[in-house]
Amino acid sequence: MIKAVVFDLDNTLVDFMQMKRQAIDAAIHAMRDAGLNLPPDEIRRRIDEIYQERGIEFQNVFDELLYREFSKIDYKILSAGVIAYRRAREAALVPYPHVTMTLIELSKMHLKLGVVSDAPAREAWLRLCYLNFHHIFDAVVTYDDTEKRKPAPEPFVKILSLLNVPAHEALMVGDWEERDVVGAKQVGMKTVFARYGNTFGTIVSHADYDIDDISQVIDIVRNENAQ
Repeated sequence: MIKAVVFDLDNTLVDFMQMKRQAIDAAIHAMRDAGLNLPPDEIRRRIDEIYQERGIEFQNVFDELLYREFSKIDYKILSAGVIAYRRAREAALVPYPHVTMTLIELSKMHLKLGVVSDAPAREAWLRLCYLNFHHIFDAVVTYDDTEKRKPAPEPFVKILSLLNVPAHEALMVGDWEERDVVGAKQVGMKTVFARYGNTFGTIVSHADYDIDDISQVIDIVRNENAQ
């Protein structure tokens, strides 16, 4: 009997990588207009290098970029980049098709809903609030809540505790086989691989279910609970 559905956030509820690309592109053009005299591809390469070193959620990437170039921060260029990034990010931060409908339908089925994300708490909650999802979920666990990243068991154990459901009565939906599927399985949750958000070229997910549209979660729950 499935009593709770837990979702990853980025690339499961929202297309994080597409949002990131659009926001970075907008920032690059704005910084060049403000005086950063580097080709767009070179700026993008340097930004990617910083993210590889510091993590994709690193919040001061443009500061670091400018410091490495000028040994100081040009606040005119920085501000232009930050503003362009934020505007583009908000425009691109939209849920995948059928996400809102699916969450509403699962709520109507009296299921508890949760999120487990490796994002910092501030960034995860900003995304959830911007999408107006913060009222839908019964519990949210971010990196800051356990200081462990998936597939470590702590985030999964934490969300199960907050939702007050045993692992075998919870379904984990995520796009990253090595983190979402492996981590959830090791604590006893049933797993759903969000193939529509797969950015790693995963062929075999090892999940209990693979889906191409998030709305398929509804039928999975119904079928599980009909057994």
